[in-house]
Amino acid sequence: MGEVVQMHFTTPDYVIFALLLVASTCIGLFYALSGGRQRTTQEFLLADRSMSCLPVSLSLLATFQSAVAILGAPSEIYTYGTQYWFLGVSYFLGLLIPAHIFIPVFYRLRLTSAYEYLELRFNKTVRIMGTVTFIFQMVIYMGVVLYAPALALNAVTGFDLWGAVLAMGLVCTLYTTLGGLKAVIWTDVFQTIVMFAGQLAVIVVGAHQAGGMGEVWRKAMNGSRIASLDLNPDPTERHTFWTLGVGGVFLMLALYGVNQAQVQRYLSSRTEREAIMSCYVVFPCQQVVLCLGCLMGLVMFARYGEDSPLDKGYVKTNDQMVLYFVMDVFKDLPGLPGLFVACLFSGALSTISSAFNSLATVTMEDLIKPYCPGMTEAKATLLSKGLALAYGLVCLAMAYIASLMGSVLQAAFSIFGMVGGPLLGLFCLGMFFPWANSIGAIVGLVAGLVMAFWIGIGNFISRMAVPTPLPPFINATAMPVPGNMTTAVMTTIMDSITSKPKPRGLQALYSLSYLWYSAHNSTTVVIVGLIVSLLTGPSKEKYLTPGTVYPVLGNLLFFLPERYREKLCCVTPLPHKSIAVGTQPYRMAQKERNGLAQMEEEEKTEERGMDDREEDEVRATPQPSCRLAHTVQETAL
Repeated sequence: MGEVVQMHFTTPDYVIFALLLVASTCIGLFYALSGGRQRTTQEFLLADRSMSCLPVSLSLLATFQSAVAILGAPSEIYTYGTQYWFLGVSYFLGLLIPAHIFIPVFYRLRLTSAYEYLELRFNKTVRIMGTVTFIFQMVIYMGVVLYAPALALNAVTGFDLWGAVLAMGLVCTLYTTLGGLKAVIWTDVFQTIVMFAGQLAVIVVGAHQAGGMGEVWRKAMNGSRIASLDLNPDPTERHTFWTLGVGGVFLMLALYGVNQAQVQRYLSSRTEREAIMSCYVVFPCQQVVLCLGCLMGLVMFARYGEDSPLDKGYVKTNDQMVLYFVMDVFKDLPGLPGLFVACLFSGALSTISSAFNSLATVTMEDLIKPYCPGMTEAKATLLSKGLALAYGLVCLAMAYIASLMGSVLQAAFSIFGMVGGPLLGLFCLGMFFPWANSIGAIVGLVAGLVMAFWIGIGNFISRMAVPTPLPPFINATAMPVPGNMTTAVMTTIMDSITSKPKPRGLQALYSLSYLWYSAHNSTTVVIVGLIVSLLTGPSKEKYLTPGTVYPVLGNLLFFLPERYREKLCCVTPLPHKSIAVGTQPYRMAQKERNGLAQMEEEEKTEERGMDDREEDEVRATPQPSCRLAHTVQETAL
């Protein structure tokens, strides 16, 4: 084992890296000094709902396809092969469903925070629980995103670790606090272009040095890094087609469907149509980003083969290999290492700035404004900026935790599966099942979080208790092959020799692939929430706030007569685009709903009076008004 090899930046590298930070800060200053100058919460948090499709799309892409993907995807491909590429299959449904289900509901309700929906659908307690869960999720995730690229840069180049962390954190905090969501979105656009440029430069130069893409592909084939379609249904297998293509759909829904950082971008669009189109534009962009990560991993393998820098001891973790490879490839090309590091830090900046802005939004809208109804607009805007600044400092304080989480790619997806999965289940419970009530929502969310942390912590402890298994690929070409046995057959034999025994019992649960976390935990919330709702008295469809239920069951059960669908709460249509919270059509719908509730109570009173007038006068007469008051208080939010 050799010592960790450190390469060093040249002056052009430092200049390019510094230009990235300066450009990002200038964008924030521009929006702080132009337009409305971020004087209202509408402008600071939602960019005045004035953004067009393209910048929103690139911002959606940059928010989560960031430093995690740039560092994690190539090292994943290098170590385990191209099976990870099948995650791209999940992008189709993972973006189509938010485009046509979640966006119409959120946009027509004219929300600022996604968690306002939970109060409209259930009650204030559910809203607060959802907000606190989201804050916990994003604070932990920010630590991963901020610390991982700084650690890799420090290990490979000797660049000061906390200097890099502070530079990213402070610059990001500055332009987010000054420029609001407009600055965040437009810096995301600039940073996305830098990300593409950096990755393309590495692939082009690395492939050229390896002898061309044909030679890269040949070496990857000989090294068993080109994976075939693995249809193994075992959910404990880390990556299979079902794990990536189906489990990945739930992960994408948690990211692009109900996560505040993404919902806020949809809501900043000028029209609902542009918000929907932004999802369609993101789809091909995501495929390009995924392919770039896979190609970079294959070029890395063509350069190093099985004798990786990690095995030689040149780096300490998989996530540092990418930066080592970049510095190795560009060692005779001054300036290009700085371009890739700018690409890497662009990804981190875009993600962190989105997190700051979304955290400031939910804290302001869900935890402060409801309890301070008399707050002036100027004071609310100033407080929102203060919250963005405070979360920037919290992010710096949380960064060190990321060093305990292993692979950044798996750590990031595990966080979103463990915490984002239950949140996805909570929104699905309210949006697709009209009979779900607030008690069911609370119990379901708690059950989902308990299950998530039980499995997640159990998985972490079980991995700590056993030695790390060998990678699943064996270089059979480097071994003597008896007779005329093919390389593929030899590889299969070696894989069977090194395969680990199938886990059983609780160990099987702890061995669940991290990509199934979101699906498992969201399903837990829905099932528990529905059972508790049915046991405690299901909600009635006619009492629900208009626009909070999407008629997915009505669309699926279209073949049933309407009277049966009505009994199953499957007849409510999605309201017209003009029905938004606070508008005249919305207030009229609220009055109609409350009138229906009162009429139903009066009809029940008359029926009871006809059956037994004396008993009705003694016991039943006071009940309708009490019950009506309780119903209106619980549902008319």
